Amino acid sequence: MNFKRFMKWPFIIPTLIVVGPVIAAIVVFVFGGIVMLLWNWLLPRLFGFPEITLLQGFGLLVLCRMLFGGFGGGGGGGHHPKQMTPEERERLRDRLCSTTAAGQDGAVIDSSSSTPKSPA
Repeated sequence: MNFKRFMKWPFIIPTLIVVGPVIAAIVVFVFGGIVMLLWNWLLPRLFGFPEITLLQGFGLLVLCRMLFGGFGGGGGGGHHPKQMTPEERERLRDRLCSTTAAGQDGAVIDSSSSTPKSPA
């Protein structure tokens, strides 16, 4: 059997259409099942929460990923300190220090030391 013949586009697209939903179903059953089993093992006994179904376990997993973990896209558009130029880092440091440096009594904390200085 010639394997290269099956790696052409007319064979790849139908294969993905058939295999994609199968893989998605496996992911739902495996990860949703793990969350469901852990939930049903711990939370009803400890806190009196109701037991959940397989799809509720997967939904809880997705909800937690959205709220706490993200989906790993690396997007967000914000500047990460590793991607900033030294000038941008210095500007950010100055802006953060100027907004948080004033204490309750008006003393300014120098960024080079931890002792407050009296306002001049």
